[in-house]
Amino acid sequence: MRLELDRAGTRTLADAEPRGAAVAEEVDGYGATAPRVGEGHLSEATRHEAERTGRSAWSAAAPTLAAGELLCYRFHGDGGRTPWFEVRGCAWREQPAVLIVADGEGLAERVVPGSVETLGDGERSYALRFALRLEPSEHVIGFGERFNGLDQRGKLLDAVVFDQYKGQGARSYLSMPFAIVVGGGFGFHLETGRRVRFDVGHSRPDRILVEVELEPGEEHPRLTLRLFPGTPAEVLDRFLTATGRAEPPPAWIYRLWMSGNEWSSQARVLAEVERSKTEGIPVGAVVIEAWSDEETFVAFNGARYEPHPDGAPHRLADFTFPADGPWPDPQGLVADLHERGIAVLLWQIPLASGDGAQARADRETMIARRYCVHDGDGRPYHNPGGWFHGALLADFTSAEARRWWLEKRRYLVEEVGVDGFKTDGGEHAWSAELAYADGSRGGETNNRYPVLYGEAYHELLHSAGRPAVTFSRAGFTGSAAIPCHWAGDEDSTWEAFRASISAGLSAGASGIVLWAWDLGGFSGPLPSPELYLRAAAMACLCPLMQYHSEFNHHRTPSRDRTPWNVAARNGDPTVLPAFRRFVRLRERLVPYLAEQGALALAGGKPLMRALCFEVAGDERIWDFPEQYFLGDDLLVAPVTEEGARSRRVYLPAGAWVDPWTGQELAGSAIVERDAPLDQVPVFVSAARAGELAPLFSGLDAEASAPRAAEPAELR
Repeated sequence: MRLELDRAGTRTLADAEPRGAAVAEEVDGYGATAPRVGEGHLSEATRHEAERTGRSAWSAAAPTLAAGELLCYRFHGDGGRTPWFEVRGCAWREQPAVLIVADGEGLAERVVPGSVETLGDGERSYALRFALRLEPSEHVIGFGERFNGLDQRGKLLDAVVFDQYKGQGARSYLSMPFAIVVGGGFGFHLETGRRVRFDVGHSRPDRILVEVELEPGEEHPRLTLRLFPGTPAEVLDRFLTATGRAEPPPAWIYRLWMSGNEWSSQARVLAEVERSKTEGIPVGAVVIEAWSDEETFVAFNGARYEPHPDGAPHRLADFTFPADGPWPDPQGLVADLHERGIAVLLWQIPLASGDGAQARADRETMIARRYCVHDGDGRPYHNPGGWFHGALLADFTSAEARRWWLEKRRYLVEEVGVDGFKTDGGEHAWSAELAYADGSRGGETNNRYPVLYGEAYHELLHSAGRPAVTFSRAGFTGSAAIPCHWAGDEDSTWEAFRASISAGLSAGASGIVLWAWDLGGFSGPLPSPELYLRAAAMACLCPLMQYHSEFNHHRTPSRDRTPWNVAARNGDPTVLPAFRRFVRLRERLVPYLAEQGALALAGGKPLMRALCFEVAGDERIWDFPEQYFLGDDLLVAPVTEEGARSRRVYLPAGAWVDPWTGQELAGSAIVERDAPLDQVPVFVSAARAGELAPLFSGLDAEASAPRAAEPAELR
């Protein structure tokens, strides 16, 4: 492969270097490269797509250009050549007027004088950059959900919704251009949906360097930097007031959620629910992923119905459910689960694919009525990724398209009776050139897409008179108003466990109050009993508690993350009793979680909050980055090291009680706490110890079995 260059009429040839398969990869040094191909069905999709197309990536060095200078290039190889492409030289120049600083209490002086510049070719601008002063004692948290640690000082990262399957590193499905400078008395938010790169004291210890991608070739760029003064809680409160906050959800969300990607029939779902009952493990919600025909994501798999050529919605009466099919009575299934006090969520994706009659009709409708996102050239955008390759992407910026999409799903809420949706796949808008119905381009709207997607489903649930509960992986600024969220897919490893805690604390510091992760991991071989129980102990004391497992082509032995499967596969009889204890404790804590969740949604302290939200002026807290508060009165110190049977714990100032032993302890100290596998180090504020500490005792007795949610809560 060779590169032909045309510079002012002079043509030269240069050798190009192969870079491997043309799949998404890390660029520009922002974060460590994370593996795109590994074990799991999504990794397989990525690998197979590269193999199927035979596409490969090549690169070559281009000469340095003066600002405005034109360079044309094309590649030659295999007896053919590409069309000519053009690029112009750009240079940075100072332009302070392009950054509008919305100041609070004299914070504008944090913007380094002379640092506001744009990158342009003399006519148009392509990027904007500036610097914020960073003092030696300051720490920087937030930026959405971050797996590479709580404090981002010394790191490189970017705020972009990125489809990073496992091993996220500095990448994230849920990013925000928002951060809190702890110890600096302020936070900041860039009011943009564009990709923003942050160098947080990495290149210069005294600077936060910020670079923003602009819409391709902007003539008159303007960007607002909003500065919020105050403590971490005050900063977050002001940020949420500006960008939106959620209403309190129904209390059932605080109970255990169960799920498995191979639960592909009504009988299987009921069998798992019944097994949980038999084991004395109460359940609050079931998330059913493998319910649909995998094409329309509207019809249950196996249902018979007449396709609507115009893409019009169906009602429940339009479907026939064969008695020997996988879902013989969806409405009856949901009613059964409701009678057991269990809520039901169904999986969704904002893509339209498949070759069935209704799937084809839906795609034709989307194209004819322009209900899908389009490429910059006006053609419908087709998902380029390996997962649902070639699918259309619903355009939720169009009120008409949104209404059409939601009406097709209305019967699931109003007639089948489901309680919410797992709104997966919000990260599939991948080009800055994409065109949306509201006139915006991909550079501004792609990051906002998962917010628009979640908002649409909240609109559906509210219009049906139901509390709005969605469960999303991707997100951006505004996602705090559309709970709930879970961390990106991860393997069952200790490293992933620790990374998930960082993700939860970073998400909380960014306003994501109702957060969960796939306890013990989601993909690959099963976790060890030790890892599973340590993860369950932590999940018992985080905003939402759920387990889930990846599709494994129904191979045996099963990789379900149910406690009984983990116990059986490992031959370990200790798993079920310990897991049962944690879930019983969780049930007892539901009133506390609902109370504290409501306070967190209304204020500026996350439900799962880093120590810096409660402790000021003590640098020791940064030595305990995995320790956190759950609400105002519980201090949690998860055990995250394999083989550990004790845990060093930082106790903030005040009086504390160990609820497992009743021991009273004074704060402003570091203590060593024993950590057997059926406990997690946790401490209760003395002010509420009389109320909360008794919840931790008697968890093995049958009499302690928790109350079931009243069916009325789910209707």
